[in-house]
This record gives sequence, C-alpha cells and structure tokens, in this order.
Amino acid sequence: MDKFQAMQVFIAVVEQSSFTRAAEQLQMPRASVTLSIKQLETHLGTRLLQRTTRQVNTTADGDAYYQRCVRLLADLEETESAFSHSLLNPRGKLRINLQGSLGKTFVVPALPGFSARYPLIELEVGMSDRLVDLVREGVDCVLRGGELRDSSMIAKRVALMTQITCASSAYLQKHGVPKALDDLPAHLAVNYFSSQTGRNMDFEFVVDGKTQTLPLKGQLAVNDVDAYVAGAEAGYGLIQLPRFHVAAQLAAGSVQEVLSEMRPPPMPVSILYPHHRQLSPRVRVFVEWLTELMETHADKLKA
Repeated sequence: MDKFQAMQVFIAVVEQSSFTRAAEQLQMPRASVTLSIKQLETHLGTRLLQRTTRQVNTTADGDAYYQRCVRLLADLEETESAFSHSLLNPRGKLRINLQGSLGKTFVVPALPGFSARYPLIELEVGMSDRLVDLVREGVDCVLRGGELRDSSMIAKRVALMTQITCASSAYLQKHGVPKALDDLPAHLAVNYFSSQTGRNMDFEFVVDGKTQTLPLKGQLAVNDVDAYVAGAEAGYGLIQLPRFHVAAQLAAGSVQEVLSEMRPPPMPVSILYPHHRQLSPRVRVFVEWLTELMETHADKLKA
C-alpha cells in the first residue's frame, strides 16, 4: 500500500463526502478509491469512515486521522518547496471560486497574465455568489465581497468597494428624488434576498458616522447582481450596491445616485482559504497575484 497516496485518497473522500466524487477529483476508478480506503483501515486497525446510501462521514478516529493527514501533507509540500524551485514555478491544479461580478469584471480578464507567469498551474474557476464550503468542495480559495463570518478560514482583505444608493432616471422622474431617510417609506426598492436564508437584505445608510438599517418595500426581489441592476433599470425602484456595477449607467445618465451624503458603508473584498492550504505554493502565488490585481483596481472600486 502506498501510504502517501492512501492519505490523499482519504482526504479527498472526506472533503467530498463521497467515494464517487473523490474518484472524479483524483481521476481514479471508484473501485481503486474503495480499495485504498479498505487497505488504509486494515493497516490502521480502525474504521475511519461511516458509509450510508447518501453520504460518507468520518468516525471519531477518522476525523482525528483526517486532521493529522492534512497537516502532514501540508508540511510535506512546504518542505519540498523549500528545497526546490516549486515556489518559483509551482505546478498542479488550483481550484478557485470567484464572486460572479468581481470575477467577470476584474479577475478573469487578467488571468492570462497569471498563466503566463505560472504556466504549470492548471486553473479551475467557479463563479458563484453563494457561500462555498471550501473543505467539502475541494476549493483552494475564494474571492468574496462583504463582511466575513467564517472564523475557521484565513481571510485576507484586498480591497474596499464604495457603495451607493441609486435608481433609474425614469423611476426618479416618476416618483421623485428622496432627499432624506424620512422620504424612503414612500418609495419602492428592488430587494436583494439571501440565497442562504431567503431574507431580504436591509438598506444601510451612514448618518453622522453611524450605520442605520432600513427595510424597504418592493414588488421585485432577486438574488443575482445582474438581475438587481436590471430591475432598477426597468423602474422597479431603489437599489444599493458597489458603485462599479453601475458605473456605465451612471455615466450614461440612465441611473442616478441618491442620498449621496449618507452612502452605505464600504464593502470589503477578501480572499479566503482553509488553514491547511496556506502553505501550498499554488495557493500562495495566486493569493499574492490576486492581491496585486485588486490593488491595481482600487481606484475603480472606490470611485
């Protein structure tokens, strides 16, 4: 039994919660994955996994062994990088997940520069605004906007995005331009609801240095940024979002900012990755490159 490979297989099964998905990720036959786990359990003299028809979970011993395997493999990769050129020319597959609008606008157009710098790294890019379970889904790192609540991940803030309140010029001509928070109950909004909770996000306004939240009524609620902007352009009401999303519409005059003296708090942009992947040369160079990239776009994000 190849212990190193068996540990890699075991980690993949745990993180994917599935023998089949682990086999696909490792590009191995499912039977080989099953055999590897059986041999590993026999070698260790304990059961590592509990299998059901729907999911694979770790036993108490399996969870402890998983944590040690992750640390050992991370230490091994770090050790190898210290005695090789892997930091200068890392290789292998890097799985990243980008928040849709940030990815499409800033990251993907610049990726050829990353690939030219690191030609041996194969990129697998997912686009999503939902929360991603990095460990279970085998993702190496994600780029997200918004306040972060997952303390189990390493988070690196790389930018702040100016946010505004705005609406279509046609809507404001019909309903009037709000001049104060007291005017807002008479207005409609395109509401943005959370994919996780299904709840609408409150509007936020900074008044005298303090953030005030306010729910607004509306006829339309969405959970996609493009649909959010489209709803505003269609005249459904006010929206709040990072300014870069509507920079073109603002320049064209089809959308207008309102209540500019009480803008929402800036939205942070952060890179997240699991603790056990912080030593990976692939993750390290991508985080450094992405940090540099977001710094070059700081003016656009803050404008």
